[in-house]
Amino acid sequence: MAATDFWNDQEKAQRTLQHRARLERDINTAEGQSRLVDDIEVLFEFAQSDEASADELRESIRRLTGEVEESETKMLLGGENDPRNAIVAINAGAGGTDAQDWAEMLLRMYLRWAERRGFKIEMIDHQLGEEAGIKSATFRVEGDYAYGLLSSEVGVHRLVRQSPFNAGQSRETSFASVFVTPEIDEDIEVEILDKDLRIDTYRSTGAGGQHINTTDSAVRITHAPTGIVVTCQNQRSQHQNRDVAMRVLRSRLYDLELAKKRAETDRLAESKRDISFGSQIRNYVLHPYRLVKDVRTKHETGDVDAVLDGKIDDFVKEYLLARRSI
Repeated sequence: MAATDFWNDQEKAQRTLQHRARLERDINTAEGQSRLVDDIEVLFEFAQSDEASADELRESIRRLTGEVEESETKMLLGGENDPRNAIVAINAGAGGTDAQDWAEMLLRMYLRWAERRGFKIEMIDHQLGEEAGIKSATFRVEGDYAYGLLSSEVGVHRLVRQSPFNAGQSRETSFASVFVTPEIDEDIEVEILDKDLRIDTYRSTGAGGQHINTTDSAVRITHAPTGIVVTCQNQRSQHQNRDVAMRVLRSRLYDLELAKKRAETDRLAESKRDISFGSQIRNYVLHPYRLVKDVRTKHETGDVDAVLDGKIDDFVKEYLLARRSI
């Protein structure tokens, strides 16, 4: 960074600074945990005769436990793209209105999870359901290791509950899919030919200001060779929506190429896996009992409300541990 030409390439300089900041945070965390251990040793001596010290000891142990668990999770994120931001797409599946409501429940779950971690959210596309919920949503998650953490959520999520959308409140099964790609840097080359693109514009159907709802500002881009379709309608202008949609398309195509490279390894490891992308990865049961269970890791909890409120870190960590063992 002391080089005279360091700032000649602004984007590269910013990435270097972000990497440095990430390393500094890791160092500060390790040093803080070391000091906390020293404090706990001292508090332990006083806690036997002083209730206030005992309370402080319990709080320090709770804090240290949480920080160590977070550090353990980060140690499992060694992939090249794990530190990147993430682009998440949620789509309602089979189940009609119930499935669209379920997709919106998943959207809230991930937004709450990101909020707890202090991650920044940018909504890219949001398609409302006919009666309730959403047909689909695409959003960007900005934060350290966002992609590495959220990669655990790729697949089909299944909900079983009494339906609030019919008079008999019969038990219904709904499905929604979650797709996560890393947000790639501009310097990563992804070949996209103009002749391979079909770009359509249409009027936004989501919430927004007068300009958004009365002009054909929403953009849909179809990549003919792969069949990938991306949409964006949450920006103020057609130009901005097109730029964001192209950014999402580049990330999707980049992830597709990575998937092809992983295909052979995945086939060799298939006998060790319970699922692959596109299959059911987790069951959320609200009736006749309450349970969330991951099909891949067998991790489960009866605290369904906490999970739906964004407390999914235990599921994320168990997946990362299982992935490392493959």
